[in-house]
Amino acid sequence: MKRIVLALAGAGLFLAALDAYVVVTLLPAMMGDVGLTIERLEQGTPIVTGFLAGYVVAMPLLGAYSDVRGRVPVYVACMAAFAAGSLMTATAGLVDFAGLPWLVAGRFIQGLGGGGLVPLSLALAADLYRDRSRTLALGSVAALQEAGSVFGPLYGATLAAAAAGAGGWRFVFWLNLPLAAICAAGLVITARRTEFPAAAAGSSIDWISAALLGAGLALLVLALYPDDPEHRATNGLFVPAGLGAIVVLGAYGWRHVTRLETLIPRDLLRSRAFVGAAAANVLIGGALIATLVDVPLLGRLVFNLNQLDSGLLLTQFLLGVPIGAVAGGFLAGRAGDRVTAALGIAVSAAAFVQISGWPADELSLHAGPVRQADLALGACGLGFGLVIAPLTAAVLGLTRGQSHGLATSLVVLSRTMGMLVGLSALTAFGLYRFRQILGTPVLNDQDLTARVKHLQALVAAAFLQEYREIFLIAAAMCVVAAVVIAFSLPPARTSGDI
Repeated sequence: MKRIVLALAGAGLFLAALDAYVVVTLLPAMMGDVGLTIERLEQGTPIVTGFLAGYVVAMPLLGAYSDVRGRVPVYVACMAAFAAGSLMTATAGLVDFAGLPWLVAGRFIQGLGGGGLVPLSLALAADLYRDRSRTLALGSVAALQEAGSVFGPLYGATLAAAAAGAGGWRFVFWLNLPLAAICAAGLVITARRTEFPAAAAGSSIDWISAALLGAGLALLVLALYPDDPEHRATNGLFVPAGLGAIVVLGAYGWRHVTRLETLIPRDLLRSRAFVGAAAANVLIGGALIATLVDVPLLGRLVFNLNQLDSGLLLTQFLLGVPIGAVAGGFLAGRAGDRVTAALGIAVSAAAFVQISGWPADELSLHAGPVRQADLALGACGLGFGLVIAPLTAAVLGLTRGQSHGLATSLVVLSRTMGMLVGLSALTAFGLYRFRQILGTPVLNDQDLTARVKHLQALVAAAFLQEYREIFLIAAAMCVVAAVVIAFSLPPARTSGDI
């Protein structure tokens, strides 16, 4: 019965992960139906950031809430929010009042539900399994989440095309309603026959602290997410949203210092293993976003691939992550969290070093029947996957069962925030280096066609050098993460978790 409960929880998480990335292929059609022009793709940024904002708001709040009220009721509430957000998204543009704000609000509510499912599913795995079985369960849940991210764009495009006569892109979101109901109802029925750890007696949540933390993180998302990463590092809300994030997070910090009982236990913050795992996750998130964003850009700007083929360049990487997540859960149960996590991120670091040396004709180079680029990207994804379960298990080893929801939310949250900070910082660095490397091109060609080709070659060379440096930075981040893991995580799983 435990496997059925976890499978149903994982199915809901997989569905939410699909919808997190489904807009990658559906965004142009969604923008057109709410009156936005496709020539300015950055106008659709709120559709993406709306989901992300809800995602980070939900994690600390709902993870902690499930520790007090129980996993299953909160999980069902998250699925209900996800379904409600899907309903709003599906109806955007059908009537006058349901324009872009309605669509963004729907994606935000979807993000609230989907963001809550991540720590809840991991916490359920931790509640149901112990010792070696726990890391494998955590790896399996993480693999489902990552697999949803892999198949999200393809799922959206395929389903929308197949259902062209039934609403197109809207059908993708209409379908969420029965699927969410099936997952929630199935979990409720099976959970009645499953024993869970009891909630801590007399526990309560500091709602003000939770609201401040969630609001501050949401403002940080709005400030850091670039709406046009090929041309600028920040968006128009960077200054006001950034200042707002500083004020709100500062208020949370002041409240944390002055209260006797805090949202995040002080013992956890004083733990070397927790601080190390959080720091490693931030670094890993920064390196991860370098792959997800810059590899497709490299394909378009240097390898001259179209938008579809540049996205498909990531296929081997995206497949490697869920495979590595399962393998990491298996290995961590035998070799320990520290060895598995450090080994995994070291593999990614080595892959980044190889990627940083790619020449302009990299896609024509093969190792037997396989492209060398695919091997490097697959190894990079495998390394990132290997890290997920052991870092999560290491933090769970510091907490009791009544705090699994909060602990898992902090693990995922640190990686997510690392991705957002890394996206903004690497975009700023990339734009600066491109302009510095290209400088003012001197074109002495007499023929106009030759002059254009010369300029294109100089621009491609500048982009190639820029991305080589970015991938070296990503490799350095992975090396630092490996060092942090080696010096902060215990050599073997502690027995403090119950």
